[in-house]
Amino acid sequence: MLDLMLAAEEVAEHGEAAINHWVVGGIALGVLMLLLLITFLFGLGREHT
Repeated sequence: MLDLMLAAEEVAEHGEAAINHWVVGGIALGVLMLLLLITFLFGLGREHT
């Protein structure tokens, strides 16, 4: 258990994230844009009352 804690502490000392923050933001933007597109396409098939 102590070895695992020491290893985690060494990784935390580097200060760099495992994944670049631009990549995370790009993925989030892509998911949101996909959901917006799905919503838009769903609205095209509905009749206006």
